[in-house]
Amino acid sequence: MFSPRLALASLSGEADAEWARQGSEWAGTAFLGGVCLDGSTRAAAREMVADRDRTEFLPDDPIPFVDDQLAALSDIDVRPGINVRSTTAEPVREVAKVAAEHDAILEINAHCRQDELCAAGAGETLLREPDRLEPLVEAASGPGADVSVKVRAELAGVDLVNVAQRVESAGADAIHVDAMDSESVVANLADATDLFLIANNGVRDRETVREYLDYGADAVSVGRPSDNPEVLGRVADAVDEWAAPDEPAEAPR
Repeated sequence: MFSPRLALASLSGEADAEWARQGSEWAGTAFLGGVCLDGSTRAAAREMVADRDRTEFLPDDPIPFVDDQLAALSDIDVRPGINVRSTTAEPVREVAKVAAEHDAILEINAHCRQDELCAAGAGETLLREPDRLEPLVEAASGPGADVSVKVRAELAGVDLVNVAQRVESAGADAIHVDAMDSESVVANLADATDLFLIANNGVRDRETVREYLDYGADAVSVGRPSDNPEVLGRVADAVDEWAAPDEPAEAPR
């Protein structure tokens, strides 16, 4: 899906094309976003900005915004991704067409735990209601884009393995799991599906990279330190070492 098998995870209001460009020396993909697509999620994002001074991407029209952001990465060696939030399928289908044109990964956000987005029916709410998540994945996969679903572990009442199996049946190609403090969930997902599995949470060095990869992850992602070259260099070296264990190690980055 991408190489090297290090992803930069989306950061609300911060993960734009310039952010991806800065980390492209180390990463195989960068998930821009998250971008709110429909009326409910955009209203929730505006509320977060107004009430809590959060930074969010709120362009007048999110579809051309995504197109422009993905196009801005056409000259660098990183596969772009775009993390989106929506409660309805049609805008997901439209943005998937744009993603397909740029050979980008479209990532459905079933991860965000912000109260406003959850009240709108987006983010982690979709893990509790997989009947609503499946149509979003189907809409995303229809135009031919590779589809990832971003999820989180340790959510009470959620059978994450079941959710993963359902999104796989709906057309997802990858699952991007925030393992929280339950790293072994990666092994459960790897055993239960054929999805490309990206593991996230606390990825900082060789030890954390190897833990996730040994559990069966296909790749790892870095979130908050994604603008820290020292962290990215350590993680990238560990990923390279895992991918080619019998080859001489590269010089430190």
